[in-house]
Amino acid sequence: MAIIKLSLGERKRISMFFTCILLAFGAWVFYSLSMKYDYSVKTIATFKSLPQNKAFYPLQSDTVVLTVEGTGWQLLFNKLGNSISEIKVDLSSLERRNFVSIKEQLGPINEQFFSNQKVIKAQPDTLFFDFAARKVKRVPIRLVSDLTYKKQFGQSKEILLKPSHVTVTGPGDMLKKIDHWDTDTFTARSIERSVYSNVSLKKSIDANVSVFPNNVELRINVEEFTEKELEIPIKVVNNTKGYGVKLVPSSVKVYTMSSLSDYNSISDETITATVDLALWKDKNAIRLPVIIHNRNPFVKVSRLFPQQVDFMISK
Repeated sequence: MAIIKLSLGERKRISMFFTCILLAFGAWVFYSLSMKYDYSVKTIATFKSLPQNKAFYPLQSDTVVLTVEGTGWQLLFNKLGNSISEIKVDLSSLERRNFVSIKEQLGPINEQFFSNQKVIKAQPDTLFFDFAARKVKRVPIRLVSDLTYKKQFGQSKEILLKPSHVTVTGPGDMLKKIDHWDTDTFTARSIERSVYSNVSLKKSIDANVSVFPNNVELRINVEEFTEKELEIPIKVVNNTKGYGVKLVPSSVKVYTMSSLSDYNSISDETITATVDLALWKDKNAIRLPVIIHNRNPFVKVSRLFPQQVDFMISK
């Protein structure tokens, strides 16, 4: 196979030729991307200026297809995922009619975007709504949290939310399904002191359901925990025949972890131990397991000894 040998000058001319082609191609691409085009963008319609005395139901999907005028660069970025994610539609006109025209709001909608993209049309162009009387309901707020505590520290009292309830407004049939309202997830790690914070409430996923207030004050009492050993007498339950029952041993050692403020209040009045004689009568048990009843949810029973006891029955 013959090998074509090119002189230095010929190689330079070929190199310049291909460079010119690349520059021309780049100039053509730049020119093409700088021109104006109309393209479609699928987006979500969210609502503002909601009617005060009406609960409404959209009669169509909240997905709107926009026809947008923009440069080729914007079309390219739209294809790459940098598109218009939502438009805010003003519902104030629902006070006098049951539909909203997006065409009438193209000016304010275009003001929502900083680029020189221009929305020129929407499909559907008109959004229709059905109405019902607005109802009001008061429900408790539920804290959603993801908490971890530093070793030997923990929550020592009930979590306080202020306010403890939220006012929900919307259609009656929707409010019937709501028995509480969640906060956004409150996250804290390695907690070693009491927590005071503001927490936002979850936003309503339904445009015709509103919530007040939008956030609450949170207080979590946190203290250092320490171990306490108790000697608790064991009580017999379900002794319906009145048998004489002797337990061996007759008491159990209970080891608890409690906050320093609860330490002195822990006694056999807040923590009790029982055995169930029905296990012997119904299942012929030869030993009875000890069951601990703890009235303070913030005192943790870490272990007990023994976990089972022997017993003797005298009829």
